[in-house]
Amino acid sequence: MAEHDIVFDHVEKSYGDVKVIRDLNLTVREGERLAILGSSGCGKSTTLRMVAGLEEITGGDLLMGGTRVNDIPAGDRGVSMVFQNYALYPHMTVADNVTYALRVHRVDKAEVRARLDNALDILGLSEYRDRKPRELSGGQRQRVALARAIVKRSPYLLLDEPLSNLDAQLRVQARKELVKIHQMFGQTFLYVTHDQVEAMTIGDRIALFDRGELQMVDAPFRVYNRPVNVFVAKFIGSPSMNVLDASVCDGNLAVGAQRVALPEMWRDVVRAAGVERVQLGVRPERLSVTDAGGPAGATALRGEVLYTEDYGNRLGIYVSVGDAEVVAMCLSSEVREGDHVALGLDFDHIHLFDAATGESLPYPRQLDEMETIGEGRAVA
Repeated sequence: MAEHDIVFDHVEKSYGDVKVIRDLNLTVREGERLAILGSSGCGKSTTLRMVAGLEEITGGDLLMGGTRVNDIPAGDRGVSMVFQNYALYPHMTVADNVTYALRVHRVDKAEVRARLDNALDILGLSEYRDRKPRELSGGQRQRVALARAIVKRSPYLLLDEPLSNLDAQLRVQARKELVKIHQMFGQTFLYVTHDQVEAMTIGDRIALFDRGELQMVDAPFRVYNRPVNVFVAKFIGSPSMNVLDASVCDGNLAVGAQRVALPEMWRDVVRAAGVERVQLGVRPERLSVTDAGGPAGATALRGEVLYTEDYGNRLGIYVSVGDAEVVAMCLSSEVREGDHVALGLDFDHIHLFDAATGESLPYPRQLDEMETIGEGRAVA
């Protein structure tokens, strides 16, 4: 175990009879940026607060740098935390807010000044050092909270949805600043968010939670392209992955009354799994839309266009396929509501899930052999 790893060993958290974190096993590697992602109420902030020492652990062990910290006070854990509401003292100046913790711990005055000047310079706050929080914009207050965390130079930096109060443009800028700060100081970095774009752009890895359970932890590209179950597949992506009920018979995939021929590599996967009822997953951008005229294709599903959405740089085409609604993303298209179209499937980019469990079937060996290129960037 590295000096500043964080290890959750069968960690649980309950409030009375309500269990909000269930048997959490997760290692946050020293110096990495881990984004904790999930919808409201999934337990992500509770997980962060357990690391900070603000929530009592009701089961299992939490280790930081190899030391069990379940009973160690928050102030002795070496953490800095940035809260969603910034938690600034309204009567203090920017400089006093940023250095308050250092002064409480009686850090040398010259060192306090040096750390303050450095943090304010990094975050572009030097000219605001004598202002009060009420005189600052939301983005400036957010940067003050970050500066306060930076000056502590703690080995662990914890952030609980710190950008949620900012407008879209400021959020993009702030994401870049956060990554830059981490690159400068290299802390073990935990970032809680419900925003998948933030998680994908900030995290070296993403830990995705649902109802108190860790569903998947992996690099953003693999979470998107190799989801372990239907929940992960549908949570990541906008619009989310299309998931259709299907069955496998004689090497064909039956979706409602329609059949498409599975390539041999996927037939092998289904045979090995021993399942007949599956769910077919396909990302909207992996569907091609063509005219439905001519003979039925072996690799396409047919449907009627329900409506289209224009996003400026692309079109979302919503199509009824049997009882299901499917969306395809295209750069341009001439189709209109009521048109009948064929949705072409690229079998290098489909996903099959066990209909009974929702778990992903293994991906064909041929695709996994294609997957890694350069520094682990997947191409399949």
